[in-house]
Amino acid sequence: MLKGRHLIEPGDFNLEELEGLFSLAEKIEADGAYLRESCRGKLLATLFFEPSTRTRLSFEAAMLRLGGSCLGFAEPGSSSAAKGESLSDTIRTVSCYTDAIVMRNPKEGAALLASRVSDVPVINAGDGGHHHPTQTLTDLLTIRRFRGELGNLTIGFCGDLKFGRTVHSLAKALSRYPGVREIFISPPELRAPDYIIRGILEKEMIPYGEAEKLEDVIGDLDVLYMTRVQRERFFNEEDYIRLKDFYILTKARMENAKRDMIILHPLPRVTEIAAEVDGDPRAVYFKQAKYGMYVRMALLASVLGVV
Repeated sequence: MLKGRHLIEPGDFNLEELEGLFSLAEKIEADGAYLRESCRGKLLATLFFEPSTRTRLSFEAAMLRLGGSCLGFAEPGSSSAAKGESLSDTIRTVSCYTDAIVMRNPKEGAALLASRVSDVPVINAGDGGHHHPTQTLTDLLTIRRFRGELGNLTIGFCGDLKFGRTVHSLAKALSRYPGVREIFISPPELRAPDYIIRGILEKEMIPYGEAEKLEDVIGDLDVLYMTRVQRERFFNEEDYIRLKDFYILTKARMENAKRDMIILHPLPRVTEIAAEVDGDPRAVYFKQAKYGMYVRMALLASVLGVV
């Protein structure tokens, strides 16, 4: 069903296709031998023009667990991009060697451009402040595993909502499910962009709210999605320093949260979640990272046509 397909933004797959991926990921989680050698002889290129730990390593782990192999680079200085090669030429060349490409690039729209010139499926691993669809798959699977469904919930996005591509992707993806309410918690400088608020939520009449103080809304939330303030997105160091500790989730702040609320975080974490919260059963962000590997295994197996 997904063989040969690109994944550039969350809307590229319909809800039925997403459910199929999540069901497949759950089968992989339940049975460690399932699909173990299904990608033997297949090659995955991981092209990371920006730093990454979880996304790059989870894709590589996913491919290796499926029996396939990986090649690529972890920073642009080790590729011909350092010599001035265009992105189009890089993708055209790499697609001659591999069966699929996973790419992270700091420029919005880079993944879409890559998909237009590639002979093999392109999976967007993050394009600037735009989209991060496989993190969205990870987030949706985690919510589904802990909440039992993807509709009928109130989710709070807290922190850097202006530059946070994980927030943009998940907010857009959840707008397709019934009974979802989204609350955006940020200082005015890091408010969610208008294309999310007006272009998606208001256009689709999705209930939403905005707040500056986490404590004002934490008691209403079923899911709290924390994010770091991203230093690499700021043009002004003073602005970053002023805003980086605007929200810190502590045990004291958790006292007013629902007993079954879950805390997600795309990671890496800096200071926005205190280490003391890690022991709270509602803190599921490291389990979330593991679900990311399972859902990427399901995605690779699907786009490579081995299931």
